[in-house]
Amino acid sequence: MRLLAVQSYVKVQRQIIDAEIVYKEEDRQIYLYYDRLVTKHREFPTRDISDLSFRKMGDEGGLLYVHTSRGIFSYTVPSSPESFIKAFRIHIKKEYF
Repeated sequence: MRLLAVQSYVKVQRQIIDAEIVYKEEDRQIYLYYDRLVTKHREFPTRDISDLSFRKMGDEGGLLYVHTSRGIFSYTVPSSPESFIKAFRIHIKKEYF
């Protein structure tokens, strides 16, 4: 399994501690291989992914959307995933720019 690209993302979890809401951020990675895309808790076969897209929010980051046959999954990314999306489109979808 050859690794094609890696993209950082942030998972924000809310916890209630002593009647207060506490936010905890965890840095995670998305790994793109020829046959699958892997996150901490999910794995998508690339044959089930129709596209990846990005919506910028703020100065640098935004939301990375993974469009699959099971629905759309969003990931909060701290920086532009342009190279990650390009790797997917070139190596998996065989699009050329």
